[in-house]
Amino acid sequence: MDQHKIGIIGGSGLYEIDGLESVEWREVHTPFGKPSDELLCGRLEGRQVVFLPRHGRGHRLMPGELNHRANIWAMKSLGVRWIISASAVGSLQPEYKPTEMVMINQFFDRTRQSPRHTYFGNGIVAHVGFAHPIEENLRRILLECARDNHVPCHDGGTYVNMEGPAFSTVAESRANQKMGFDVIGMTNLGEAKCAREAEIAYATMAMVTDYDCWKEDEDPVEVDMVIANLTKNAGNARKIIRAAVSRIPETPNWPSHTALKSAIMTPRKLWPLETIRNLRPILQSYL
Repeated sequence: MDQHKIGIIGGSGLYEIDGLESVEWREVHTPFGKPSDELLCGRLEGRQVVFLPRHGRGHRLMPGELNHRANIWAMKSLGVRWIISASAVGSLQPEYKPTEMVMINQFFDRTRQSPRHTYFGNGIVAHVGFAHPIEENLRRILLECARDNHVPCHDGGTYVNMEGPAFSTVAESRANQKMGFDVIGMTNLGEAKCAREAEIAYATMAMVTDYDCWKEDEDPVEVDMVIANLTKNAGNARKIIRAAVSRIPETPNWPSHTALKSAIMTPRKLWPLETIRNLRPILQSYL
C-alpha cells in the first residue's frame, strides 16, 4: 500500500522545494477544473510529498483566480493526508515584524467566495465543523520546527482573508487592526475549508512581509517591499518544511482525518451518482 503523502502548497516566493528526490511533475484533471499547476511528486527526508505552487510557476494566477477545490481535490486524489501551506501575509499588530512567521490558529472571512470553498451541493449536503480551522497537531509540529531552526515565530493568531488583488485601503487596514486580527492575506481560507472537507490535516505558515498600511510610521505595502522580504521568509519556510516532514506521523489519525464522519446530512441512498463520481476522492471512506 502506498505511503500516505504530505502536501506542500507554496505561496509567493516559494515555487520550489530544496532536497526533493525522485521527482515527477504530474498533471491532474479534476471535476472542478484545472489546479494551479502540475503537481510535483517526490521524496523529502524519507517521506513521499506532493508540492503545488499556489500561483503557478512564474506566479501567473491572482488570488481570486485560485481554484482551491481543484487544488485540494488533486492532492487528495494523489494520496495526500496532510498539507503544509506557506503564505505571505501583512502584519496587523506591531509585535509581528516583517520576515517573522506566525503559526496561525484562526481565520476571519472577508471574501464573498463561499460557494467556491465547498465540495458539497448537487444532491449531497454536508456541514463540517470549522470552529478550529487549523489542525493543531500539525501546527505544533511546524511551531517546534521553527523554534528548533531559530526562526522568529509567533504561537497562534488570526488570519483575516481579504479578496484582493489590490492591497487594503488605510481605512480597511486600521479597521482590521482595531478588531484584533493579527495578519492579513488573500489565499488561505479557501484552502483550509476545502482541506477540512477532504479530511486532510491542514496548517498555515504565515510569512510576514509588511505592515499592510495601518502603521503610520511605516511605508504602505507595495510589491517591491513584499518581494524584498520574501527571500528570507522562503528560506526559513524551506528549513521548517524539511524538519517537519519527518515528524509527521505515517498514520492519518488526527481529528481532521475524520471530519466528514458526522457532517453529511443526506442519506447515502439519495446520493446522486454523478456527484459521487465527482467527489470520489473526498468520499472514499464513506462509499
